[in-house]
Amino acid sequence: MALIVILDDRATNRKIFSKLAASIESGVTVRSFGDPAETLAWLEHNTPDLIVTDFKMPVMDGAEFIRRFRAQPNGVDIPVIVITVYEEREFRLLALEAGATDFLNSPVDHQEFITRARNLLKLRKQQILLATRADGLARELKDSERSREEALRDSSERLGQVIDTIPAMVSATDTEGRIIFINAFQAALAGIGPAEAVGHNMRSVFGEDHGKRNNALDRKVISTEAALPSFEEEIVDFLGTKRVFLTTKTPLRDSANAVVGVVTSALEITDRKHAENHLFHMAHHDALTGLPNRALLSDRLRREIARTRRGDRPFALHLIDLDGFKDINDGLGHQVGDKFLVEIAGRLRSLVRETDTIARLGGDEFAVLQTHITKNADAADMATRIIEAIGAPWSHAGEQVTSSASIGIAIHPTDGAGAQELLRCSDLAMYRAKHDGGKVFRFYASDMNLRARAALILDSELREAIAKEQFVLHYQPQISLRTGQVVGAEALLRWQRPGHGLVGPGEFLARAEENGLIIPINEWVLREACSQAKSWHRRGHPATRVGVNLSATQFFKQNVPLLVTQVLAETGLDPRLLDLELTESIVMHDAEAVARDLQLLRGLGVGISIDDFGTRYSSLTYVKHFPVDRLKIDQCFIRDLASNPSDAAIVRAIVSLGHSLDLEIIAEGVETAEQLALLRIEGCDEVQGFYFAKAMPAEDLMAFIGETCAQARSA
Repeated sequence: MALIVILDDRATNRKIFSKLAASIESGVTVRSFGDPAETLAWLEHNTPDLIVTDFKMPVMDGAEFIRRFRAQPNGVDIPVIVITVYEEREFRLLALEAGATDFLNSPVDHQEFITRARNLLKLRKQQILLATRADGLARELKDSERSREEALRDSSERLGQVIDTIPAMVSATDTEGRIIFINAFQAALAGIGPAEAVGHNMRSVFGEDHGKRNNALDRKVISTEAALPSFEEEIVDFLGTKRVFLTTKTPLRDSANAVVGVVTSALEITDRKHAENHLFHMAHHDALTGLPNRALLSDRLRREIARTRRGDRPFALHLIDLDGFKDINDGLGHQVGDKFLVEIAGRLRSLVRETDTIARLGGDEFAVLQTHITKNADAADMATRIIEAIGAPWSHAGEQVTSSASIGIAIHPTDGAGAQELLRCSDLAMYRAKHDGGKVFRFYASDMNLRARAALILDSELREAIAKEQFVLHYQPQISLRTGQVVGAEALLRWQRPGHGLVGPGEFLARAEENGLIIPINEWVLREACSQAKSWHRRGHPATRVGVNLSATQFFKQNVPLLVTQVLAETGLDPRLLDLELTESIVMHDAEAVARDLQLLRGLGVGISIDDFGTRYSSLTYVKHFPVDRLKIDQCFIRDLASNPSDAAIVRAIVSLGHSLDLEIIAEGVETAEQLALLRIEGCDEVQGFYFAKAMPAEDLMAFIGETCAQARSA
């Protein structure tokens, strides 16, 4: 059972490293200490198999602790791992000179900790096995009744046989670097027989590079008369195959205890190294693109933060989200979508330097860690090049696929001191870029935190508003210019928001679109408007058409014809009294699917209006081919109708177009008698606006309709 000692003055670190050490293999015993002096006192009477120590500790640092431990009788061969935040060479040399075996940089990668500790434990077990076998042979020699010469010869042969059976390289060299013994395993790697190697230098067996390094280390063992800490090395065998070994070197002494050479033992860890490298790569890279994943990006961020603390230049974190990638996936399939993501990864690779890091965080989200920037303009230049690269068309199966990107940028150290804070800030900036229409980049600004918190609060209050039915509908009347009567009313949403009073949709509807709450809200609007219109009819009021706006999110995520059918059945409203208002963006998004749904709605008897006509696409094609009943001229063309000839020409063209296709024309935002007169001249059918009435509660609308009817009768 392995015994591992953890030394660190911080309790949190001791707890983490103890847990990691206990997971290396079954049966591991872990002892942890916070004080180096206390640890040394305990080690005088206990022999561990591995020690893990922090370098920077008060009173006594890691180098001094190792030096004192190596001076103890049982401290010569025990492997010691040093954990340090310092990357400078001088700190490594201090620890090496004191007798450290291996190093780990803080913050420690947990998998790397387990791997290195496991290898050192295995080497320690091999050392103990060799020592045990040697002790056994010595006892046999002592108890043997054979002659001294026969016993020595027999024991030498048996010791050689034992060493030859070990699956490790074992060799001995004299003070001149000549081989005096090499086991069968090592000789086989060199492609020679054990006897052939004797008398030769290690350079002639494993090549110039390995031999030169090996001789230099042997000279150090001989000069210091002390063992070297275990180290990993790569050796190329006679077939040209690279193999990895964990090697130790100890002095070879004669009967007078004088150093006459060096014994080298090396345990092969090639397969384990390959497996661990593969697992490490899989755990830290995206399977589709091969890019680093979020975990590796976070590690690189922490390392960059540590460098900037030592005086390096700031760095930028770009969070990249593809605009419209869902359309590519839905339209061309996920396999094509995956190929497109691989293409994007390749384009990003072509933009960065070796010191930068590209990562895929998941889905269509990427990140670029841009190091060594001197000013914000460097980050802006990188973001611009990313947007241009992603925006370039991609050809697939004869089709041109295009996308764009929204990028949020956070700068260290001004925008955040930690990795997670930088990720959060760049994420907020990316959403601002999305909100601004996409295909742009935005730097993080401090007020984004306030906006994000406000959005979370609004989300919570909207959910509560849905649950507690805090929404109400107001209705703006629509007047026939032919009869002067109210023929319809547009249902407009209001929110009785606690602490704010009655607020309009401008304060919450855009957020509801973003978080998806627009779907239950608009369902409520449809039911409430239909129920109200039915109640007017039951109470003997004139049949009045009610207009309900549909959201793009609702239209594409719900079966709208089915929903309308259910609501009409529940409320009993005549379908001819329901007018669904759609924006041009809804109609143009997926023309074929929208046309099918509109035909189903028209089949029910429901009216269809195009809202804000003239402000977006205004395509004659969809007006001609879609089942539409009326066009609503946006108020931006009505506002300056009397003074702007262009607006008058646009209104005239829309009225002419609509009437040629048997469509009714409604003008929104009528506020003056002059505007009304001009609309009569142009032949507009219906109007609505403040000139007649603002949006009002349902009961007020009924009173308004009554007054209008009375005025018409008296006239």
